[in-house]
Amino acid sequence: MTDQHEARAGHAEQRAAAPGSRRRGPVASFLRETAIILVSAVVLSWVVKTFLVQAFFIPSASMHDTLLEGDRVLVNKLAPGPFDLHRGDVVVFADPGGWLTEQDVPETNALQDVLIAIGLMPQQSEDHLIKRVIGLPGDRVASAGDGSPVTVNGVPVDESAYLAPGAGPSEIAFDVTVPEGSLWVMGDNRQHSADSRWHLGDPGGGAVPVSDVVGTAFVTLWPLDRISLLRNPGEVFEAVPDAS
Repeated sequence: MTDQHEARAGHAEQRAAAPGSRRRGPVASFLRETAIILVSAVVLSWVVKTFLVQAFFIPSASMHDTLLEGDRVLVNKLAPGPFDLHRGDVVVFADPGGWLTEQDVPETNALQDVLIAIGLMPQQSEDHLIKRVIGLPGDRVASAGDGSPVTVNGVPVDESAYLAPGAGPSEIAFDVTVPEGSLWVMGDNRQHSADSRWHLGDPGGGAVPVSDVVGTAFVTLWPLDRISLLRNPGEVFEAVPDAS
Protein backbone atom coordinates (compact mmCIF):
# COMPACT_ATOMS: atom_id res chain seq x y z
CA MET A 1 0.00 0.00 0.00
CA THR A 2 2.81 2.35 0.85
CA ASP A 3 4.46 1.81 -2.55
CA GLN A 4 1.16 2.43 -4.36
CA HIS A 5 0.51 5.54 -2.28
CA GLU A 6 4.00 6.86 -3.06
CA ALA A 7 3.50 6.13 -6.81
CA ARG A 8 0.21 8.01 -6.82
CA ALA A 9 1.81 10.90 -4.96
CA GLY A 10 4.66 10.94 -7.49
CA HIS A 11 2.23 11.13 -10.40
CA ALA A 12 0.35 13.94 -8.67
CA GLU A 13 3.56 15.89 -8.19
CA GLN A 14 4.43 15.46 -11.89
CA ARG A 15 0.98 16.70 -12.91
CA ALA A 16 1.28 19.66 -10.57
CA ALA A 17 4.72 20.48 -11.90
CA ALA A 18 3.73 20.20 -15.58
CA PRO A 19 1.90 23.54 -15.91
CA GLY A 20 4.74 25.32 -14.18
CA SER A 21 7.24 23.75 -16.55
CA ARG A 22 5.36 25.29 -19.51
CA ARG A 23 5.42 28.81 -18.11
CA ARG A 24 7.55 31.24 -20.11
CA GLY A 25 10.18 33.23 -18.33
CA PRO A 26 9.93 37.04 -18.24
CA VAL A 27 12.51 37.41 -21.02
CA ALA A 28 10.69 35.02 -23.36
CA SER A 29 7.36 36.75 -22.65
CA PHE A 30 8.91 40.16 -23.33
CA LEU A 31 10.40 38.98 -26.62
CA ARG A 32 7.12 37.40 -27.69
CA GLU A 33 5.12 40.56 -26.92
CA THR A 34 7.72 42.73 -28.64
CA ALA A 35 7.58 40.53 -31.75
CA ILE A 36 3.76 40.76 -31.80
CA ILE A 37 3.92 44.56 -31.51
CA LEU A 38 6.52 44.86 -34.28
CA VAL A 39 4.67 42.56 -36.65
CA SER A 40 1.40 44.38 -35.96
CA ALA A 41 3.07 47.74 -36.60
CA VAL A 42 4.53 46.52 -39.91
CA VAL A 43 1.18 45.10 -41.04
CA LEU A 44 -0.64 48.30 -40.03
CA SER A 45 1.95 50.44 -41.83
CA TRP A 46 1.59 48.31 -44.98
CA VAL A 47 -2.23 48.56 -44.87
CA VAL A 48 -2.11 52.34 -44.42
CA LYS A 49 0.46 52.74 -47.21
CA THR A 50 -1.42 50.44 -49.60
CA PHE A 51 -4.96 51.75 -49.11
CA LEU A 52 -4.97 55.11 -47.30
CA VAL A 53 -1.87 57.32 -47.15
CA GLN A 54 1.60 57.09 -48.68
CA ALA A 55 4.68 59.28 -48.30
CA PHE A 56 6.62 60.51 -51.34
CA PHE A 57 9.98 62.25 -51.78
CA ILE A 58 10.20 65.30 -54.08
CA PRO A 59 13.27 64.96 -56.35
CA SER A 60 12.98 67.94 -58.72
CA ALA A 61 12.29 71.67 -58.99
CA SER A 62 9.16 71.34 -61.16
CA MET A 63 6.77 72.32 -58.34
CA HIS A 64 8.64 75.34 -56.87
CA ASP A 65 7.78 77.07 -54.62
CA THR A 66 4.89 74.90 -53.54
CA LEU A 67 7.27 71.94 -53.14
CA LEU A 68 11.05 71.96 -53.00
CA GLU A 69 13.64 69.28 -53.67
CA GLY A 70 13.91 67.02 -50.64
CA ASP A 71 10.40 67.70 -49.35
CA ARG A 72 8.38 64.72 -48.12
CA VAL A 73 4.65 64.82 -48.80
CA LEU A 74 1.75 62.64 -47.71
CA VAL A 75 -0.65 61.49 -50.41
CA ASN A 76 -4.30 60.67 -49.85
CA LYS A 77 -4.96 57.45 -51.80
CA LEU A 78 -8.74 57.77 -51.47
CA ALA A 79 -8.78 60.29 -54.34
CA PRO A 80 -9.48 59.20 -56.96
CA GLY A 81 -11.83 56.66 -55.46
CA PRO A 82 -14.31 57.51 -52.73
CA PHE A 83 -13.30 61.17 -53.25
CA ASP A 84 -13.21 63.07 -56.54
CA LEU A 85 -10.30 64.87 -58.14
CA HIS A 86 -10.58 68.62 -58.67
CA ARG A 87 -8.84 71.28 -60.72
CA GLY A 88 -6.01 72.63 -58.59
CA ASP A 89 -5.27 69.36 -56.78
CA VAL A 90 -1.61 68.36 -56.51
CA VAL A 91 -1.46 64.74 -57.62
CA VAL A 92 1.14 61.98 -57.66
CA PHE A 93 0.90 59.66 -60.64
CA ALA A 94 2.82 56.80 -62.21
CA ASP A 95 4.88 57.64 -65.29
CA PRO A 96 2.43 57.33 -68.22
CA GLY A 97 5.37 56.27 -70.39
CA GLY A 98 8.62 58.05 -71.16
CA TRP A 99 8.12 61.12 -68.97
CA LEU A 100 11.05 60.21 -66.69
CA THR A 101 13.59 58.89 -69.18
CA GLU A 102 15.84 61.93 -68.79
CA GLN A 103 15.46 62.31 -65.04
CA ASP A 104 18.04 61.02 -62.60
CA VAL A 105 16.65 58.09 -60.66
CA PRO A 106 17.66 57.95 -56.97
CA GLU A 107 19.30 54.66 -56.03
CA THR A 108 18.10 52.58 -53.08
CA ASN A 109 19.50 49.52 -51.36
CA ALA A 110 17.65 46.33 -50.43
CA LEU A 111 16.81 47.52 -46.90
CA GLN A 112 15.43 50.81 -48.20
CA ASP A 113 13.34 48.93 -50.77
CA VAL A 114 11.78 46.84 -47.98
CA LEU A 115 11.08 49.92 -45.83
CA ILE A 116 9.51 51.68 -48.80
CA ALA A 117 7.35 48.63 -49.58
CA ILE A 118 5.88 48.54 -46.07
CA GLY A 119 5.50 52.31 -45.83
CA LEU A 120 8.24 53.12 -43.30
CA MET A 121 10.18 55.20 -45.85
CA PRO A 122 8.84 57.63 -48.45
CA GLN A 123 8.60 56.46 -52.04
CA GLN A 124 11.68 57.73 -53.88
CA SER A 125 9.57 58.79 -56.89
CA GLU A 126 11.75 56.86 -59.33
CA ASP A 127 8.67 56.00 -61.39
CA HIS A 128 6.21 58.67 -60.21
CA LEU A 129 5.69 62.37 -60.86
CA ILE A 130 3.90 65.13 -58.98
CA LYS A 131 2.04 67.94 -60.77
CA ARG A 132 -1.06 70.11 -60.44
CA VAL A 133 -4.37 69.25 -62.12
CA ILE A 134 -5.35 72.01 -64.54
CA GLY A 135 -7.90 70.18 -66.68
CA LEU A 136 -10.43 67.45 -65.89
CA PRO A 137 -11.91 64.97 -68.40
CA GLY A 138 -13.67 66.86 -71.17
CA ASP A 139 -12.11 70.25 -70.33
CA ARG A 140 -10.66 72.36 -73.12
CA VAL A 141 -7.31 73.71 -71.89
CA ALA A 142 -5.36 76.23 -73.97
CA SER A 143 -2.52 78.73 -73.97
CA ALA A 144 -1.19 81.11 -76.59
CA GLY A 145 2.31 80.47 -75.27
CA ASP A 146 3.04 84.20 -75.05
CA GLY A 147 2.67 84.73 -71.31
CA SER A 148 -1.08 85.27 -71.41
CA PRO A 149 -3.19 83.27 -68.93
CA VAL A 150 -4.06 79.62 -69.47
CA THR A 151 -7.73 79.21 -70.31
CA VAL A 152 -9.96 76.37 -69.15
CA ASN A 153 -13.24 75.97 -71.03
CA GLY A 154 -12.70 79.47 -72.44
CA VAL A 155 -12.14 81.17 -69.07
CA PRO A 156 -8.70 82.69 -68.30
CA VAL A 157 -7.42 81.58 -64.89
CA ASP A 158 -5.19 83.63 -62.59
CA GLU A 159 -2.60 81.15 -61.28
CA SER A 160 -0.50 83.65 -59.33
CA ALA A 161 -1.57 81.93 -56.08
CA TYR A 162 0.79 79.04 -56.77
CA LEU A 163 3.07 79.76 -59.75
CA ALA A 164 6.76 80.05 -58.88
CA PRO A 165 8.07 83.64 -58.66
CA GLY A 166 8.88 84.84 -62.16
CA ALA A 167 7.17 81.86 -63.84
CA GLY A 168 4.75 82.59 -66.66
CA PRO A 169 1.58 80.58 -67.36
CA SER A 170 3.19 78.79 -70.32
CA GLU A 171 5.94 79.34 -72.85
CA ILE A 172 4.44 76.58 -75.02
CA ALA A 173 1.30 77.07 -77.10
CA PHE A 174 -1.34 74.35 -76.87
CA ASP A 175 -5.07 73.84 -77.30
CA VAL A 176 -6.38 70.45 -76.19
CA THR A 177 -9.55 68.80 -75.05
CA VAL A 178 -8.76 66.41 -72.21
CA PRO A 179 -9.84 62.85 -73.11
CA GLU A 180 -12.35 61.02 -70.96
CA GLY A 181 -10.69 59.26 -68.05
CA SER A 182 -7.65 61.57 -68.19
CA LEU A 183 -6.20 64.75 -66.64
CA TRP A 184 -4.17 67.70 -67.93
CA VAL A 185 -1.36 68.39 -65.45
CA MET A 186 1.24 71.15 -65.17
CA GLY A 187 4.02 71.98 -62.73
CA ASP A 188 3.95 75.20 -60.70
CA ASN A 189 7.47 76.03 -61.92
CA ARG A 190 6.29 76.19 -65.53
CA GLN A 191 9.57 76.93 -67.26
CA HIS A 192 11.20 73.98 -65.45
CA SER A 193 8.44 71.38 -65.67
CA ALA A 194 8.28 68.69 -68.35
CA ASP A 195 4.53 68.22 -67.90
CA SER A 196 1.55 67.55 -70.19
CA ARG A 197 2.65 70.35 -72.55
CA TRP A 198 5.84 68.48 -73.40
CA HIS A 199 4.02 65.31 -74.43
CA LEU A 200 1.50 66.60 -76.95
CA GLY A 201 2.74 64.06 -79.49
CA ASP A 202 2.43 61.10 -77.12
CA PRO A 203 -0.55 58.73 -77.03
CA GLY A 204 -3.27 60.64 -75.18
CA GLY A 205 -1.85 63.99 -76.31
CA GLY A 206 -0.07 64.67 -73.03
CA ALA A 207 -3.03 63.82 -70.81
CA VAL A 208 -2.48 61.49 -67.84
CA PRO A 209 -4.87 58.56 -67.34
CA VAL A 210 -6.76 58.85 -64.06
CA SER A 211 -5.93 55.18 -63.51
CA ASP A 212 -2.25 56.19 -63.16
CA VAL A 213 -2.99 58.59 -60.29
CA VAL A 214 -1.84 57.37 -56.88
CA GLY A 215 -3.60 60.13 -54.97
CA THR A 216 -3.62 63.79 -53.96
CA ALA A 217 -0.84 65.36 -51.89
CA PHE A 218 -2.36 67.06 -48.85
CA VAL A 219 0.51 67.90 -46.50
CA THR A 220 4.23 68.64 -46.60
CA LEU A 221 5.61 66.56 -43.74
CA TRP A 222 9.37 67.16 -43.93
CA PRO A 223 11.59 69.06 -43.33
CA LEU A 224 10.13 70.34 -40.09
CA ASP A 225 10.42 74.00 -41.03
CA ARG A 226 8.22 73.35 -44.09
CA ILE A 227 5.37 71.43 -42.47
CA SER A 228 2.19 72.78 -44.05
CA LEU A 229 -1.12 71.76 -45.60
CA LEU A 230 -1.35 71.63 -49.38
CA ARG A 231 -4.72 73.29 -49.87
CA ASN A 232 -6.60 73.27 -53.15
CA PRO A 233 -6.73 76.86 -54.47
CA GLY A 234 -10.37 76.52 -55.42
CA GLU A 235 -10.82 80.25 -56.05
CA VAL A 236 -8.50 79.99 -59.07
CA PHE A 237 -10.98 77.80 -60.94
CA GLU A 238 -14.28 78.88 -59.39
CA ALA A 239 -15.38 80.75 -62.51
CA VAL A 240 -14.57 77.84 -64.84
CA PRO A 241 -17.74 76.12 -66.13
CA ASP A 242 -18.07 72.38 -66.37
CA ALA A 243 -16.98 70.79 -69.61
CA SER A 244 -19.72 70.92 -72.22
